[in-house]
Amino acid sequence: MRVIFRSLLFVLLFHSGLAQAALTIEITQGIEGAVPIAIVPFGWGGPGAAPENLAAIISSDLSRSGRFEPLADRDLVAHPTSADMVKFQNWRMLNVDNLVIGQLSETGAGQYTVRFELFDVYRGKQILGYSFPASERDLRRVAHHISDLIYEKLTGEKGAFNTQIAYVTTTGSGKNKTYTLLVADSDGYNPQTILRSGQPLMSPAWSADASQVAYVTFENKTAEIFLQDVASGSRRKVASFPGVNGAPSWSPDGRRLALTLSQDGNPEIYIMELANGALKRLTRSPAIDTEPVWTPDGRSLVFTSDRGGSPQLYRVAAHGGQPQRLTFEGKYNAGADISPDGNKIAMVHGNNGVYRIAVLDLKSGVTRVLTKGRLDESPSFSPNGSMIIYATDAGNRGVMEAVSVDGRFRQRLSIQAGDVREPVWSPFGK
Repeated sequence: MRVIFRSLLFVLLFHSGLAQAALTIEITQGIEGAVPIAIVPFGWGGPGAAPENLAAIISSDLSRSGRFEPLADRDLVAHPTSADMVKFQNWRMLNVDNLVIGQLSETGAGQYTVRFELFDVYRGKQILGYSFPASERDLRRVAHHISDLIYEKLTGEKGAFNTQIAYVTTTGSGKNKTYTLLVADSDGYNPQTILRSGQPLMSPAWSADASQVAYVTFENKTAEIFLQDVASGSRRKVASFPGVNGAPSWSPDGRRLALTLSQDGNPEIYIMELANGALKRLTRSPAIDTEPVWTPDGRSLVFTSDRGGSPQLYRVAAHGGQPQRLTFEGKYNAGADISPDGNKIAMVHGNNGVYRIAVLDLKSGVTRVLTKGRLDESPSFSPNGSMIIYATDAGNRGVMEAVSVDGRFRQRLSIQAGDVREPVWSPFGK
């Protein structure tokens, strides 16, 4: 199945022979010692039920990080909505380190103000507090933003809850098979269809500002690469050369696209200037070179090649030159993604027909296997580098899973029907 590299092999085979719902999240492995935190339901003075349960969203976000263990609603000793209502001694009895309270107020038709406060329970003082205006449609986004602020304040790391993921789903079979490229919030809510096709869609890749997605489509019976604006839906074709057009990857400055082309006869790595379409060929090898990904500084690319006899990862300067081999442990290392700090590479690591997600520490040279599946693929770092999302099989279905970079925390993302494949986490964006 993995004789070469799954995605490129598919492109080659298709070229030669011509080949929805919100995600649900299940935490499958928690972290012992996660920090206890109390998140009280936000006060609401309007008619009926509040338009959004902000506390539940924040609680879910922090729980999904693996770093926090929110108290269940039934265990809350009180429901304060302002600082003067907080009795710290009551919360100390529950052994929670921090307390979150807030209020949601209606300011006009469909318009609201969200206020929250974060308290250090043992010091008995507020350590964070903000107020935000929001429309009804933006309330979930504001809740994710609050989660980011809390996460950063308590961990010192930037939160990634107010980001998105792109992924491909497949439903049906045979001639009735449908491929859908979607973008959703990081918690699986608000799925937005980018493209639906009866032909394969693959290799989604985010622009550095998270405003566009590049992808490979076979809708015109041949492999082509499009760039599509997420907000407007407008798109443009950037690659439709003879042979393979695959594996797009945006440069950090958003001006260039790395991709795999076989227009000169063999799959090689190219860089395209998006302003004018000019191409620069980076590799020259009788082997298959594919799956390029940029380093965060934009100075080099990591790609997969079987030039050494088996698929391994190599690095080449963006201006060209001799590629340097990076992986030596295992018979198969492919599908790289690079951590935002540039210090780690996530990859598919294969031995004896088992393919799992591993991380190579570029400073130490140590490779660590993080997952336990047999067919794990398509790893993608969260924009803060704390998690890796990837595709795998569960019960003969394709699902996404996420694992912390230390391997201690796992969660599964799936849909009710169909398969989920090729997830990619967005950057922080604008």
